[in-house]
Amino acid sequence: MTVLLIALGAAVGAPLRYLTDRAVQSRHDSAFPWGTLTVNVIGSLLLGALVGWPVGPAVTAALGTGFCGALTTYSTFSYETLRLVRGGNRLLAIAYVLGSVAAGLVAATAGYAVARALTN
Repeated sequence: MTVLLIALGAAVGAPLRYLTDRAVQSRHDSAFPWGTLTVNVIGSLLLGALVGWPVGPAVTAALGTGFCGALTTYSTFSYETLRLVRGGNRLLAIAYVLGSVAAGLVAATAGYAVARALTN
């Protein structure tokens, strides 16, 4: 049953990642991967909130592992960083890496704090 819940969450998260990435990136005429940054920060916020909210293992599997796991993308983040470096945009690549990690941590912390505040 857990695998099915993960698959259902991923079936929603993956297309949402693609559509969000394309919608955000189409509004920016730059080499910077704004779409991937956006989905990764949103996914970090949601996962932080999920961890801070008292939910059962089924919800955690469907939303945490399935939905957030498919919404966020470390492989694309890595590829886009490499693409920036190979394209001669080393400073942009460094900014992308540092900004992504910092924004993801801030978003996860904020999501967790909001969820904890709402449950107390």
